[in-house]
Amino acid sequence: MLARETIATASIPQGDTLTLISHGRDFIIMLGRDELMGTRMQFSEEQLAQLTMEQLEARAPRVLIGGYGMGFTFRAALEALPDEGGQVVVAEVVPDILDWAKGPLAHLTGDTLDDPRGEVAIADVAALIDDAVDGTTAKYDAILLDVDNGPDGIVREGNERLYTRTGIARCRDALNPGGMLAIWSAADDHKFTGRLKDAGFEVEVRAVRARPNNKGPRHTIWFARRR
Repeated sequence: MLARETIATASIPQGDTLTLISHGRDFIIMLGRDELMGTRMQFSEEQLAQLTMEQLEARAPRVLIGGYGMGFTFRAALEALPDEGGQVVVAEVVPDILDWAKGPLAHLTGDTLDDPRGEVAIADVAALIDDAVDGTTAKYDAILLDVDNGPDGIVREGNERLYTRTGIARCRDALNPGGMLAIWSAADDHKFTGRLKDAGFEVEVRAVRARPNNKGPRHTIWFARRR
């Protein structure tokens, strides 16, 4: 049996500690005993970007992603940008995550971080959403959230506010008309679906496998379009 090896650790602001672990050829990011993401089950995080980008109407969409993680969603969004152009901004609150991306996970990262269409901001995604709402920056055509395990935040104090009625309304107001709010979760949450609808979104809920061979756990993605 292959042993797990700790590669690095990182502190989360107002939160616990993340641990980067290698397991044979695979890499995993852990929070305590909880597996947040890993290279064996990345498909649903890629689908978060791919399925969203397929539904956007903007010719050169401006996209915001909450959470870099292992970069699965960021890379998929960049790959899905149309020929006309666009921009993908990813907000990450843990600077060490970017060190991992350039170090032990560099084989996954490739030249993604050098793509001129992409930008990594060391910031809380909620702050970037507020900037768009307040008119400091341009609004977005899509906001993709994968900052936690779902609407019930476990990673960091403050994440849950994104999923409250107020947080959802801020996301809505940061979007251009017809824009899409897409949210990844480890499990479904009917109450959260209701909150999205109450905020005026047209909502579709999809179950997506963690692996492309239709295996692994089922994860949930909400696609909420601003009317």
